[in-house]
Amino acid sequence: MRRDYLSKMVTPEEAAKAVQSGDYVDYGFGAGFPELMDKALAARRDELRDVKIRGGLVIRPWIEAVECDPEQKAFTYYSWHIGDYERKLQSRGLVRFMPMILRYLPELYRNHIRVDVAFVPVSRPDENGYCGLGIGNYAWRTIFENARTVVFEINEHFPMLQGPDELHRVHLSEADYIVEGEHEPLPIRTYKDPSETEIKIAEHVMKEIPNGAVLSLGVGGVPFTVANMIAQSDLQDLGCHTGTISDAFLAIYKAGKLTNAKKEIDTGRSTWNLAMGSEEFYDWLRNEPDIFRPGDVDYVHSPERIAKMSNVISINGGVELDLMGQENAESAGTRQLSGTGGQLDFLEGAFRSKGGKGFICLASTHKKKDGSLKSNIVPFIPGGSTVSAPRGMIQYVATEYGVAKLSGLTLLERATAMAEIAHPDFREELMRYAEENYK
Repeated sequence: MRRDYLSKMVTPEEAAKAVQSGDYVDYGFGAGFPELMDKALAARRDELRDVKIRGGLVIRPWIEAVECDPEQKAFTYYSWHIGDYERKLQSRGLVRFMPMILRYLPELYRNHIRVDVAFVPVSRPDENGYCGLGIGNYAWRTIFENARTVVFEINEHFPMLQGPDELHRVHLSEADYIVEGEHEPLPIRTYKDPSETEIKIAEHVMKEIPNGAVLSLGVGGVPFTVANMIAQSDLQDLGCHTGTISDAFLAIYKAGKLTNAKKEIDTGRSTWNLAMGSEEFYDWLRNEPDIFRPGDVDYVHSPERIAKMSNVISINGGVELDLMGQENAESAGTRQLSGTGGQLDFLEGAFRSKGGKGFICLASTHKKKDGSLKSNIVPFIPGGSTVSAPRGMIQYVATEYGVAKLSGLTLLERATAMAEIAHPDFREELMRYAEENYK
């Protein structure tokens, strides 16, 4: 720590005193988490009232400020994107969901919502006082530039990469308080072995990926399976411009295929906003910082920037799609399963990219509690469920039965294409609805 910033060094307990009753406090997004400040804030439970904590996609198993106050007298937790842990909180009534499209998040903080205190997880500083934003760039710079009080929490486990410009770094001088201490190991995100259905879907998508493609892979079984197939394929000179970088891209890199050589933007570097994966993956970030171009939401999720690259392939999962192509990516009825996140950003970017393709991938069916099958391709999105992507935004839909390209089709043509990749048991029913309603 440089001597000129020692005056800002305080204990987490001292920094937590900056929070006042009624404040909005931001925790960040994804695998980066202000662990020390969370514990220090929780310790003030009996002193505070109506503190509103914002975060999202938490992959660690515990938020102390939430768990210590189940009656929510002091703390209420709000999420931009429901993750595994937050789904458990949801079942206990301890999370409130806020819909958003990720690329719009910086504008929300600039012009529409208030932030009082920002708990910003950062890496250890270099000799000049600069810290990296570790594994969760998110929209941190926009958030803390609009906050009343900024706390940097130095995490000794974070990679110290800062990227080729200022978009993934902060300076100690920008903080009001700086805290450090011992942290738990970084949270690990793992994948199960792919199912037979996921393998079939991935095989269909693989046929659509050209050499030199720029990949945006969502977090899920099918994108990870596609990545492993790419690693074993003849594809070459692939690139990365993605919301979340993960072990999927590490697999492609280890196979010698992630060169980023054909990217018109950030040539030679993998571009991303968030990072989560295995310990081997985190070591990759630590050991080879020069091959990455981490950036904030304004940079990474810009459809205009994505569109300037050729052959952008965006692969994401969905919950259900209707015969017009409307997609629900995030809810089961009114129960929130995840969030829109950056899916729309990359669908639009891929749509506008020369040679680009945006894929929504899903199994054709799922099993109900009674063991019977329910189609994930439905006549219409049912009431209460979310329309995450409008019909005009969907290019390609992939199930284990094939790929439907919807761009430029009429309603009846779309319905026919969707029915053809539905489970055979439901095709007749779907086509009957289409013929009655889309004449």
